[in-house]
Amino acid sequence: MGEWHPDILGPGFEQQTLPLGSDDEGEVVATLVRAIPHPGARLFGPWRDVDVLYVHGWSDYFFQTGLARSFADRGARFHALDLRKYGRSIRPGQTRGYVAALDVYDADIEAALDAMGTEAHGRRLVLLGHSTGGLTLTLWAARHPGRAHAVVLNSPWLELQLGPLGRQALAPILNARARIDPLGTHPAVDLGFYTRAQREVGTLPDSPDGWRPERGFPTHPGWLAAVVAGHARVASGVEIGCPALVLLSKRSTSALSWSDAMRSSDSVLVVDDIARAATRIAREVTIARIDGALHDVFLSRPDARDAAYSALERWVASE
Repeated sequence: MGEWHPDILGPGFEQQTLPLGSDDEGEVVATLVRAIPHPGARLFGPWRDVDVLYVHGWSDYFFQTGLARSFADRGARFHALDLRKYGRSIRPGQTRGYVAALDVYDADIEAALDAMGTEAHGRRLVLLGHSTGGLTLTLWAARHPGRAHAVVLNSPWLELQLGPLGRQALAPILNARARIDPLGTHPAVDLGFYTRAQREVGTLPDSPDGWRPERGFPTHPGWLAAVVAGHARVASGVEIGCPALVLLSKRSTSALSWSDAMRSSDSVLVVDDIARAATRIAREVTIARIDGALHDVFLSRPDARDAAYSALERWVASE
């Protein structure tokens, strides 16, 4: 077992580095963060037999202490994974966030589960993924049926913003460019409005330099082709083998220009398309549409955030 060390989130949080070998850019690691629960909650809390593994979205890392505490205060063992080349796991010279296939993250997830000891101790595993992390965990669960007891998806990126027809038209072009120039550059499409919305709502803390840029990481053909391939798998229908809760904002807002509506809507994804795609991931899917929620529903204004937590608590209690 690896060693746990104090985390940048402060008292009550620890981290462990998970070595993953190396690639063309050098050493590769993931980082597991855990919330230390109150001893009484671990013994008597209603979720004391639950282990949670959280995976962040694109251009992100784990910093949602309130989310961790919502589980830990009920006795769950909460862990969050900064995937390779994100956040705590970034190493010098690496292309941030880059993979050429989403199943590369199987190694990150397996290393985390091994460090958590979930299966060795017979505890229930709940996977919790946001945005691209939601897509990654959905596909992992479908490849590993029976290992997760439940999956919770927070605005999962299950479909491209252009919709199914746009994705199908774009895929051949993306695949061709990914073969020729996988690390080439794309025009910037993140204008920073989602970051602005979070700051104006007051839910986004300052981040270490380079971990969460105002306008996101640069994107590359190889990475986007991998994501679109994941969308195609979802569209064809997958089975994660356990119940799923999908939390979404009630509405989307175009990200082309700033509007006040961005403080109370998803300005990243087309939530109606995500809701439709979510019906293809499992036999049992609960979709909760949260009025006033941002793309990360747990970073919304207090009323929407409270509604998201209430929906989550009701659903977990029913499983």
